[in-house]
Amino acid sequence: MTLVNHQEINVVITAVAPAGSQVDADGNTGFIDQAKHPSWWSTDVSPPQVGDQLHAVVLDDSRTPPRLSALQNDIEMARALSEGE
Repeated sequence: MTLVNHQEINVVITAVAPAGSQVDADGNTGFIDQAKHPSWWSTDVSPPQVGDQLHAVVLDDSRTPPRLSALQNDIEMARALSEGE
């Protein structure tokens, strides 16, 4: 399966770096920028760790690896954009 823009998918974090997290998205590699992880915006959410499971949305499928977001606002925006297509 290829990841496509606005697609929602469950992911598992496979590596963490200062810039963000590499994730496995159903056999595909993706990347969640640090600012697109809920911990960046809330002290109530733990920082990303290898093995964490997240629900995410594909923001940019043209990048290698594709860029994803685990922010609820981005997920809701992707749903609205998908409904309008």
